[in-house]
Amino acid sequence: MGALEGKRALITGGASGIGRAAALLFAREGAAVAVADLNEAGGQAVVDQIRGEGGRALFIRCDATQAGDCRQAVEQTVAELGGLDVLFNNAGIIRRATVVDADEADWDRVMAVNVKSVFLMCKAAVPVMAAAGGGAIVNTASGWGLVGGQKAAAYCASKGAVVLLTKAMALDHGPEGIRVNCICPGDTDTAMLRQEAAQLGEPVDRFLADSAQRPLGRLGRPEEIAQAALYLASDAASFVTGAALAVDGGGTAG
Repeated sequence: MGALEGKRALITGGASGIGRAAALLFAREGAAVAVADLNEAGGQAVVDQIRGEGGRALFIRCDATQAGDCRQAVEQTVAELGGLDVLFNNAGIIRRATVVDADEADWDRVMAVNVKSVFLMCKAAVPVMAAAGGGAIVNTASGWGLVGGQKAAAYCASKGAVVLLTKAMALDHGPEGIRVNCICPGDTDTAMLRQEAAQLGEPVDRFLADSAQRPLGRLGRPEEIAQAALYLASDAASFVTGAALAVDGGGTAG
């Protein structure tokens, strides 16, 4: 029996990076998985891989900053998979800039993708979970939602908001049997991390080497972050809610 045997999971940002790793892992652990993303080619490739390994999956084109898309994603998941037990809010972007250098459009976009998407997906999913007797929600925050980082004002603000939104929802929806937790990854070897180097105008190799400067001396792997999300989504975490789990190689330890 897998850790998510018989569960139905919806993952935003599931076409690449941590979301892709989580979709594959959740499916291998017995879940039927809905992969929601704007990247149709990438999302469908994840679904095809899950199906090729004998799992159940579907792709849903979804802009998680739009209420209608979020409602449709939840409705389609329930209609095609038979219910919704796990929601992994993982869609996210970063813009590296101080408040002086950031423009208003970038600020608004970071807040929309990183925070508003969590609000909208949960607004659609919580009533479904509550009616079914409960569920598990996992949000992707960041180590920079626990401590500050340089030249990342909008990102830090957005991820700090995810941490506190997670805790607020845990208080509100615990009585309905819904657990709400977040993971706080450190620098992870994904395309988004390399985009940061470009935004800062730094050589990628040097940027990645600097990012690995933490107690464990390396970057995280998407598969490692997915394992933390799996734990919080599973019954192994049945008495865990309102937690912000750092998965950062010790980056925020001191």
